[in-house]
Amino acid sequence: MINKITESIEAALRGVTDGATVLIGGFGTAGIPEELVEGLIATSVRDLTIVTNNAGNGDTGLAALLKARRVERLICSFPRSADSYIFADLYRRGKIKLELVPQGNLAERIRAAGAGIGAFFTPTGYGTLLAEGKETREINGRRYVLEYPIHGDLALIKAERGDRWGNLVYRKAARNFGPVMATAARMTVATVYEVAALGEIDPEMVVTPGIFVNHVVRIPRKATRAGEFKAVA
Repeated sequence: MINKITESIEAALRGVTDGATVLIGGFGTAGIPEELVEGLIATSVRDLTIVTNNAGNGDTGLAALLKARRVERLICSFPRSADSYIFADLYRRGKIKLELVPQGNLAERIRAAGAGIGAFFTPTGYGTLLAEGKETREINGRRYVLEYPIHGDLALIKAERGDRWGNLVYRKAARNFGPVMATAARMTVATVYEVAALGEIDPEMVVTPGIFVNHVVRIPRKATRAGEFKAVA
């Protein structure tokens, strides 16, 4: 019987090793799998390459992972948000490496890994510092830059609902990079707020099929004020 519901984040993250490439979903503060990132900190793995959209906010989630000095290299699109001060400090002191990737290229490089595409040409970045050292080509009168896929050892994503087969649906903007990251990693761990019985999720509504998911961990909704709860995107 296929059952990908895992009893704890600790159990889901067993086997993660030093030097792993970890894809972490999220866009701004939407869809960041903070509980999984906290679980990653608890494993004590280090020398990680983190692939994500931005460089952390405040001192929680990804920022806490950076502060714990577990990350050797960051691949992201937007490292200069107003409260990414932990990354900014580490970068200025030469304590972390950065590969800056335009957001569309980042999404496509991850998607290419999941789709088995060896490389692709894109006009984005041509003629800028981001194209230095990369192969370029003129196609139909337009210049392009060759980009390669980004494969992950582990993907950490947040969904709204899932079943024991690992099928996932998301909440609005919290979807962001989750679907493509799930396809591009050797192991995908997803948190959900609700576990559905088989058949309760309409197949036409499934965004991430269970074939791309290894572990599903149910987490509680976070309290806001007394007696109130919400799904934090």
